[in-house]
Amino acid sequence: MSPSSSVADRRALFAGGALLLLAACSVRDEDAAPEPAGEQIACATGGATALDQQCLVERERVEGTITLVIHHPDGGFRRLLVPQDGSPLVAADGADGAVIVPQGDALAVTLGSDRYLLPLDLASADGP
Repeated sequence: MSPSSSVADRRALFAGGALLLLAACSVRDEDAAPEPAGEQIACATGGATALDQQCLVERERVEGTITLVIHHPDGGFRRLLVPQDGSPLVAADGADGAVIVPQGDALAVTLGSDRYLLPLDLASADGP
């Protein structure tokens, strides 16, 4: 084996490895969970004191039931049910009940150590 073929072999091996790495990266990007779509709202999660515009709310209607899914910046989420009869929001799961206080054109919602400021149009049965 000549020295020039050894260098050529190494270059080919390097190029092949680089292509495998690129292929692996593109597969991961395709497999990544899509970012949720929705409206940004102010929230304070995990016991934080300041409300910041960092949560995202998705509004879903499944078989006549409206559910709000509030996505936290750390990947966590909460679900609230919007009753059709005009009664207050209800926590969809978990042991924490929703504490709701009207605040101007929004609702201040507390679930455990998490707090949210939900616009009235999102939180109503007649919402968007």
